[in-house]
Amino acid sequence: MTLDTATGLDLAARATAHAWIDEHMDELSAWHSRIWDLAEPAWREYRSAAWYVETLRSYGFEVEEGSAGMPTAFSATWTNDAGSGGDGPVLLTYAEYDAVPGNNQSASTAPAPRDGLSGYAPGHTDPHSALGISTLAGLLATQHAMTTHGIAGTLRYTGEPAEKMHGSKVVHGLRGYYDGVDAIVSFHPFYMLPLCNTARWDTQCGAYYSKVYTFSCDEAETWQLENDPNSPIPASHSAARAPGANAALTTMYTASRAMQDAMLPSVGGWSLSDAILLDGQATADNLPTRVARIQFSWRTPNIEMAEHVLAVLDRNAVHAAAMAHCTVEDRWIARSRPGRTNHVLADVLYRNLATVGAPVYDAEAVRIANDIRATLGADPVERPFLAACEQLIEPQEAERLLREHMPAWQRNWTSDDYVEMTHYAPTVRFYVSRPALEPIPGKGAYPAWVMNALGGIPATIDPTIRTAGKTIAGTFLELLGSPELLAEARAEFDRRTAEEPMPPLLDADFEAPIDLPWPDYSGHGGHRRW
Repeated sequence: MTLDTATGLDLAARATAHAWIDEHMDELSAWHSRIWDLAEPAWREYRSAAWYVETLRSYGFEVEEGSAGMPTAFSATWTNDAGSGGDGPVLLTYAEYDAVPGNNQSASTAPAPRDGLSGYAPGHTDPHSALGISTLAGLLATQHAMTTHGIAGTLRYTGEPAEKMHGSKVVHGLRGYYDGVDAIVSFHPFYMLPLCNTARWDTQCGAYYSKVYTFSCDEAETWQLENDPNSPIPASHSAARAPGANAALTTMYTASRAMQDAMLPSVGGWSLSDAILLDGQATADNLPTRVARIQFSWRTPNIEMAEHVLAVLDRNAVHAAAMAHCTVEDRWIARSRPGRTNHVLADVLYRNLATVGAPVYDAEAVRIANDIRATLGADPVERPFLAACEQLIEPQEAERLLREHMPAWQRNWTSDDYVEMTHYAPTVRFYVSRPALEPIPGKGAYPAWVMNALGGIPATIDPTIRTAGKTIAGTFLELLGSPELLAEARAEFDRRTAEEPMPPLLDADFEAPIDLPWPDYSGHGGHRRW
């Protein structure tokens, strides 16, 4: 054993883990392409989840399928007691694998959907495909090093569907899947500067609320006091019909959008988005629409702001329903708390990221990037990738730059559902660059297909997987070898929790909304095929 006396890290074990990733990079790349091609949307990631379950079992993990009542979630565990008679620390990371409807893009250098699918089918945008394979690489490399070097500990790995809905982590948390964990490592390919090749420091993601309002017109015949006295059937095509559920939905939509500027001050980086859920009710008959659903989701820096938006939307829903002769039911999709930081884990993680170094793009990646530039009418350049993609930035410096864009009172910015994990165990959130191109002078932002395509082309996305996987493995091995660090991280977690208690925002028996008509093209759920 070769120990780093400053950290307790077994340097030989880290070298073993890093070598495992290098040796398996072709396989990891193929795995990523598989998940990227599946591109299944939220709550409908049937084949993606099944692939992870099968793969984890092949590596000796015990896997619970459909964890916490979510068909496309899982929870996997592997323990190495190393002959010590004890299980050692418990460390957790996770996979995400949901894609986004309407963003189908092939792994090519021109805008084109994947073969056999509409351009409106889902595609990986962040990409969560790389998120999951990166953490899986780190997990399996750690397992290999633990076995090779006799390191005791337990690895836990959860499959987290529907991240785009903030879907599974709040449910897993409420059901105890993060209990008893000593440290959690949360990874995401970078999505905004300056958070590129770094760890979050103080400014974690904020609150996220999401609700579906369902309007039902189940007593349309009571809209009028009387009908033709000679007919008991209130269905004449010439009769006035009740406004119906579509009228309620559009009334709520237009009213809520019209008063959006009045919901909250125009500071703090908050946002409101919406989606209409379809049940296949297309008709030209003179019948009122029976049911209509609209989802509103909002991101705010804190819970107080989120609650104010909630009050406005709830009030609008009640009045829209009354105007359209409907009833309304509301249903939570997500209700996430702002995140807690952990400086101890951020230091450990960044130390290991610095050891690995930022991603580097080779000649093939440069050629591909220049082919994309050519598609957009731009000349080739020597270094087409955004400079920050190949640079590290210390967490404290990233924090300083991030704060330049925020009001002094604001403590959180944007949203991601990893925040729920931070309330159950010490957690670090880190980013590794995904491939992004330098701006083309005078061209403005790149079309969305460019980032999506770069996330699916092996030569451009593999550096992300390699760097993130090695960083996670090194971090896990350092924590496994240092009970003192884990104790410090736990003490910081306990202190922050005591200083600012923040209980869960949903009831303990909250169930994931898997039964709603979310987009589906797999055929499993009985809903829409793309």
